[in-house]
Amino acid sequence: MPPALPTSLPIALTIAGSDSGAGAGIQADLLTFAAHGVYGTTAITCLTAQNPDGVSAVHACPPEVLGEQIHQVLRYYPVKAIKTGMLFDAPTIRAVIAALAAHPGIQLVVDPVMVASSGARLLQPDAVQALVDELIPLATLVTPNLDEAEILLGRRPRETEVGQAIDAAELAKKLRASVLLKGGHAKGDYLRDLLVDANGRVLASANAARLHDVDTHGSGCTLSAALTARLARDEELTEAFRHAHDYLQQGLTQAIQAGPRRQIGH
Repeated sequence: MPPALPTSLPIALTIAGSDSGAGAGIQADLLTFAAHGVYGTTAITCLTAQNPDGVSAVHACPPEVLGEQIHQVLRYYPVKAIKTGMLFDAPTIRAVIAALAAHPGIQLVVDPVMVASSGARLLQPDAVQALVDELIPLATLVTPNLDEAEILLGRRPRETEVGQAIDAAELAKKLRASVLLKGGHAKGDYLRDLLVDANGRVLASANAARLHDVDTHGSGCTLSAALTARLARDEELTEAFRHAHDYLQQGLTQAIQAGPRRQIGH
């Protein structure tokens, strides 16, 4: 028989966009939370029309409705960790900040979703500064991939082991937050994720081999959601990172066939 569930599950909140293809965004976050034994709540920032090949339309939620979603979740549920994903524009970011201000002290993972793998812009250019100046200072952890780190740092991080560590440390100091620099967008088949604290000190790293027969759409959402779930389970940051990395790798190596391509198995 499976083990009995605890009488009260840890609770996490994802503030992100809806992916109609269900491989990323809110849908991937909820699958990931559930896989870690965490009850998932949501505040939807945008409706997107998409599948793993691309995004064809985006409809942003009115900021006041987004703020009310967050308020209603946090006034009822004892949320222990929050993640943000697609935020789209500056009014959305400021609605999130205003809603969270009434509920301080909850751990926050910011996945700075900016550009989809297909090239679609998921964060408006004028919103980058609001993200950096207003939301990221509230974060427990920021999880950029190399493309996002290039925008945040002003140059592309190097992909050598030493160069990546130096550039991740520089980015963490600039953002004044712990950073998980994800290596999935690196060239070649050797991928390295690096976790550094706000002072640039390396806390942990994890390596993986690129899998060429799996669609990695949603891998960034999955990793940040897994981290959020583990923080909701009261793990410290380094332990949460290791569990989250292992979960993503398991999902990639045990991919499911859904549609024309294999994709992450939750």
